[in-house]
Amino acid sequence: MKVLVIGGGAREHALCRSLSQDPTVSELHCAPGNAGIAQVATVHPVDQLNGAQVADLAVRLGAALVVVGPEAPLVAGVSDAVRAVGIPVFGPSAEAAQLEGSKAFAKDVMAGAGVPTARSYVCTTPAEAAEALDAFGAPYVVKDDGLAAGKGVVVTSDRAAALEHAASCERVVIEEYLDGPEVSLFAITDGTTVVPLQPAQDFKRALDGDEGPNTGGMGAYSPLPWAPAGLVEEVQQSVLQPTVDELRRRGTEFSGLLYAGLALTSRGTRVIEFNARFGDPETQVVLARLRTPLAAVLLAAATGTLDQLEPLRWDEGAAVTVVVASEGYPAAPRTGDPIEGLAEAEADGTAFVLHAGTRADEDGRVLSAGGRVLSVTATGADLVEARDRAYAAVDRITLKGGQHRTDIALKAATE
Repeated sequence: MKVLVIGGGAREHALCRSLSQDPTVSELHCAPGNAGIAQVATVHPVDQLNGAQVADLAVRLGAALVVVGPEAPLVAGVSDAVRAVGIPVFGPSAEAAQLEGSKAFAKDVMAGAGVPTARSYVCTTPAEAAEALDAFGAPYVVKDDGLAAGKGVVVTSDRAAALEHAASCERVVIEEYLDGPEVSLFAITDGTTVVPLQPAQDFKRALDGDEGPNTGGMGAYSPLPWAPAGLVEEVQQSVLQPTVDELRRRGTEFSGLLYAGLALTSRGTRVIEFNARFGDPETQVVLARLRTPLAAVLLAAATGTLDQLEPLRWDEGAAVTVVVASEGYPAAPRTGDPIEGLAEAEADGTAFVLHAGTRADEDGRVLSAGGRVLSVTATGADLVEARDRAYAAVDRITLKGGQHRTDIALKAATE
């Protein structure tokens, strides 16, 4: 089948890499793509927030499936536009994507579904925010109600900083702090059947030791050797299936990728947030371990036939991804610098490089074009081997002022 992927980051490169290895995919297209995606798919210039443009491209290509990667096109209704022209699409409607597009909407759905989550207040004025902060106490958790590219959450013990973030947002959700380690769990759903993937953990802070500012994600790993037995089954029963059922009950069927960000607290598993798409950089490690061909799984979700799918097959080993970011990220990323050593990083076949913020110049050189530039990913028999291979590949890449964390998966690999 012909498949069109919408987006241009490392998540979309991971999706395109997996789809390009699927023997049922006869043609692979991506819009707008990036320099790395162009090596495995035909790229097309398109405004990914313009549903009419995306739908028109899908029709012209004769696509049998459209996969929408980022959250912004989903919230903008791109999936609805593609469905309107009769093409199956992996990604929820604009209405269902409010599960990520609005923290307040997500909290309301969780309440209706009986999903365990943090107690919270929705605030629209400085006075309301101050009252909510004082009700919960430090550490303060302040979330922009709308989309913020993974950087709309502030967790701080500084009340003034919490108030400042609240004041910068139109509407915020202020909630109690959840202790315990965090887990990302993806599930593919057609609106009725829910198929969970393997859990992963990502690293949001810019610097080693979880220091520095919040980012879109600096690395990830899977599996989680420390996670309690039965975690996936528990979350399936208490979080994922009830949420999908509640949305269907409301007439807002959710099909696509439901992402649950979880905290394993001293009082049990709690949902931190929902996303309506594959997470970045967790997708890079989860798909690296998936052995079932991807296209049929996504098509089943898009066509309401997930209940006919055979159980997913997984690599028993581990995967680690390390994000290489540009100088100045996340505050003021520097772009336009050449990236060297990409072929060398992949030369021994144990690691692969997924492009995030890159572009090719007229001479064919790959240049940095964003804050997070690359996701260097490796697999291995265990986390130690996967980690060693990922960092060995990172060491072969040069980018002026480039930065990366050195402790991705370190604790999990050494415990």
